[in-house]
Amino acid sequence: MNVTSIISQTGNALEGVAREDQRSAMAEMLQRCAPLLKEAGIVLEVEPLNGLVDHYGHFLQRSNESVEVIDRVDSPNVKLVFDVYHQQVTEGNVIRNATNYIDRINHFHIADNPGRNQPGTGELNYVNILRAIKETGFSGFVGLEGGYTIDTDEAVEQFKQNIVTPVFGSLQS
Repeated sequence: MNVTSIISQTGNALEGVAREDQRSAMAEMLQRCAPLLKEAGIVLEVEPLNGLVDHYGHFLQRSNESVEVIDRVDSPNVKLVFDVYHQQVTEGNVIRNATNYIDRINHFHIADNPGRNQPGTGELNYVNILRAIKETGFSGFVGLEGGYTIDTDEAVEQFKQNIVTPVFGSLQS
C-alpha cells in the first residue's frame, strides 16, 4: 500500500487521573511504538482535537501539550498533524503555533471556522496561513478536511483560485 504516515488521536481524558500521568503514559506507549514505526518506514501523526465544539472531553487539545509529548518520545517517526480548524477553536494563534512547531509537524489539515467547511467560508485567512507555512520550507502534506457549503468540485476550484494561486502561483491540472 506504500503508506508513509498514519494519524492517531488520544481519546478522552481520564477522570481522576492527573494530566501529567496521562501524558507520561502516552509518551511511554509512543516510545514503545517508535522502533516498530521506524522499521515499517511510517510516521505516526498525533492529532490534537478541539474539546470545545466537536470532541468534548478529548485529552490532547493544545499544540504545546502535544509537542511536549512528541518531544518526550524523541523519534522522527512520531510527529504532529496540525489541524488548523481544531487549533483555531482551541487556542487561536494558528500561524505562530504552526511555524513555531513546524519541525514537529508532518501534516496539516485545513478547514474554516466556524462550521468546519472549505477554506474561505469563515474567519481564517488561509492565504496568510499557507504563506507562513510555505515560508518555513515545509514540504509535507496539507489536506482539506471538512464539509462543503457548495458542490465539492466548485469548492475545490474556488480554493485553488482564491487561496492556492495567491500563495503558490498557478498550478497545472
